[in-house]
Amino acid sequence: MFTIGDFARHGRVSVRMLRHYDATGLLRPAHVDPATGYRHYTAGQLARLNRIIALKGLGFTLQQVREILDEKVTTEELRAMLRLRQAELEEAMAASAARLTQVEARLRSIESEGRMPTNDVVLKHVPSVRVAELTGFTPDFDSIGPVIGPLYEELGQRLAAAGITPGATGVSYYEDAPDGGIVVHAGIEVAAAPRDEDGLRVLDLPPVEQAATIVHRGAPDTVLTSVQALAHWIEANGYRSIGYPREVSLECPPNRDEWVTELQEPVVKA
Repeated sequence: MFTIGDFARHGRVSVRMLRHYDATGLLRPAHVDPATGYRHYTAGQLARLNRIIALKGLGFTLQQVREILDEKVTTEELRAMLRLRQAELEEAMAASAARLTQVEARLRSIESEGRMPTNDVVLKHVPSVRVAELTGFTPDFDSIGPVIGPLYEELGQRLAAAGITPGATGVSYYEDAPDGGIVVHAGIEVAAAPRDEDGLRVLDLPPVEQAATIVHRGAPDTVLTSVQALAHWIEANGYRSIGYPREVSLECPPNRDEWVTELQEPVVKA
């Protein structure tokens, strides 16, 4: 048997934690000296301790840990829980990273206030384009990245399954949802017949008679500065915006910082 101190060292936990587990009935000592009250543990109890620490690391409360252990959770079940928790944490990390990128983009816009480059804006007619698209929902623009990325990944898989060859140009656009939030349209140019099956749509986006356009160079998450440059140009030149700009991906190399995207915002004379 091991003293509580020795057992704590082998289990890589604190003596204080072991005393707490004892008090809550989660991990009782194998033997308590009736004269001194000293706790003693066996090496076999390390298995239960490992499960307690692993389940706590997965975000379970001590009450939930006790219930799971009482049901004799297997190693395979623990591994499945770990994979699920890992996926949840990775999703949360991706969302946090996207928010940090959005904050950085907002900061760059703040730093460039008063010197917005509007000389690169071009007013032009945008012809109709046929796209295949999937749609999703996001509560706000700061959360678009974690939504639109998976949409495009699924779109590629759905097109391959349908035998549709995608073009080289992506077209994404947005709409206000009726109850708030943003409807996200992730599309790509195709030469296929119109269809609307199981959420996959092939449709012709209507032409835009007048669009204020600007080319953004950089990751999609950093597009805010270019969007606001459009706003300055629209106001300064006597136009009025009548919708969100389309985002047309012109170049998408592996390095997202080298992406080239044209923003096409529909406008009319004010």
